[in-house]
Amino acid sequence: MTNVALVVLDTLRYDAFEEHFDWLPGRRFEYAWSTSHWTVPAHASLFTGRYASEVGVYAGAQTFDNPEPLLAERLREAGYTTRAFSANPNVSPVFDADRGFREFEKSWRLEHHGEDLFDWDAFIAKTRDSGPERYALALKEVLLGDDRTLPSLKHGAKLKLRDTRFGRHTEVVDDGASTALDLVRETEFGDDEFFFANLMEAHSPYDPPPEWKTVDVDVQGLAASLGDPDDDPDEIRRAYEDSVRYLSHVYERIFDELRESFDLIVTVSDHGELLGEHGGWEHLSGIYPELARVPLSVYDARDGPVDGVAYDDRPVNLLDVHETVLAAAGLESGPDARGRNLTDLPNGEGEDEPAEGDGFRPDEVLVEYHGLPDRHLDSLRRKGYEDVEYRTRWLDGVARGDYFGYETFDGFAEWGESPYEDPRARIEALVDALDRRTDVADDGELDDAVMRQLEDLGYA
Repeated sequence: MTNVALVVLDTLRYDAFEEHFDWLPGRRFEYAWSTSHWTVPAHASLFTGRYASEVGVYAGAQTFDNPEPLLAERLREAGYTTRAFSANPNVSPVFDADRGFREFEKSWRLEHHGEDLFDWDAFIAKTRDSGPERYALALKEVLLGDDRTLPSLKHGAKLKLRDTRFGRHTEVVDDGASTALDLVRETEFGDDEFFFANLMEAHSPYDPPPEWKTVDVDVQGLAASLGDPDDDPDEIRRAYEDSVRYLSHVYERIFDELRESFDLIVTVSDHGELLGEHGGWEHLSGIYPELARVPLSVYDARDGPVDGVAYDDRPVNLLDVHETVLAAAGLESGPDARGRNLTDLPNGEGEDEPAEGDGFRPDEVLVEYHGLPDRHLDSLRRKGYEDVEYRTRWLDGVARGDYFGYETFDGFAEWGESPYEDPRARIEALVDALDRRTDVADDGELDDAVMRQLEDLGYA
C-alpha cells in the first residue's frame, strides 16, 4: 500500500504560500478552495469528504461525533499505521479529532488538555505587572491549590521557556513545528503508513522565534474587525509574513524527512487569513476569497522522485483531498462522500455535468460560514460590543474555477467573472441539495485550559 502524509499548514494564505514556498515540489493547484473559513469545518471535510454541515459540525458544535468513520478510522481498519501531530486545540482529542489514530502527538501547549493543572496563562495575564515576586506567588498557589502539582510545575516551566527561548527542549521554541520535525526525524516509519499533521505557525498570535521576528503585535481579530486594530496594520501584516517565512523554513525540513518514507504528500491549508481586506482581521468575520482560496500541493513519487513545481489550473477543493488519500490507499469513498482523486483528474471531460443525484458539479464547491458560538459573543460583549447578533447568521458562497460568489453580512459580493446566470440562485440550489445534519448537541462545558488556549488563538 502507498504511504500517505497529509499536512495542514493552518491559516496559510494562497498568496503567502506562492511567495515563500517556491521550494516545495509537486503539482500545485492554482484554484483550490476550502469548504469553510475556519479550522474545524475545514477539517471535517478533510476527514469525511463531506461538508461540515452534513456531518454536524457547526459554530459551537465542533466535536467529531458523526456516526460515519473518519479518514483515519478507514485507513486504520484497512491495515494502516495511523499517526498524527497537532498544534491546534480545535484538532485534538478534546473534540474527538483523534478518532482512528493509533498515535496522536500534541504540541506542548496541548499536552495537558483535559487535566487538572494550574492555569498558568490566566495567572500570567493577571500578574503581568507584578514583578519577579509573582513566581513565588505562583509556586504557593500551585502547592496549596487543588491542581496536580508536578505536572503543573512542569507545564509552567515550559511556558517560561517558551517566553524566554531558553532551554534544551525544542518543543518550547515555537508553536509546535519544531516538535513535529523532531517527531518525523525520530519515528521509524514502515510500510502502510498514514501521517497527519496540523502546524500552527501562520496562525495568530504571529509569534515566530526571535531570529525570525521583526515586530511584536497583539491582534485581536474579531474585535479588530468590528473596530480598528490596536497595532499598526502594516506591522500586523509584517508579523504574519515573519511567521510564514519561519513556517516555510521549518516545513522544508519536515518535508525532506517525510519524502524519505512517504510516496504521496499532500500539503494544504485549511483556510486563509484576512489582513485588513474587507475591514477584517484573522478569519472569523465571514467568507471572503482571501479566506476560501487555499494553497494545495500534491507530491506524488509513486512513479519516481519529483523535482520542481507543476502548476494546474483545474478547480479543486478540500473534499478532493479526502478522496485522494483514500484512492492512494486503494479504498473506495463512502456512498455520501464527495470529491475527486487529485492524482487522476479528467482534463475537462464531463466537467459540465452535475454529479449524479445531488446537482453538484464536480468542479464547484460550496463554502460555508456557520456563525459564531456563544463564547465568541460573550467575549465581544465583555469588550463593549453590543450589536453582534448578526454575526451568528449563516452565510454561503460558491467557488468554481477562478470565480467566487459569496454572501456577506451586507449583501452579496463576487470575485472573478461569474460562470452563472444567477449565482445566488445557484448557491440556494446547492444548499437545498445538502442534507444538513440537525441532531447535533452543542459542545459541553470546556476545560479551563482548553478555553484559555482557544482564547489565545481568537476562538473565544
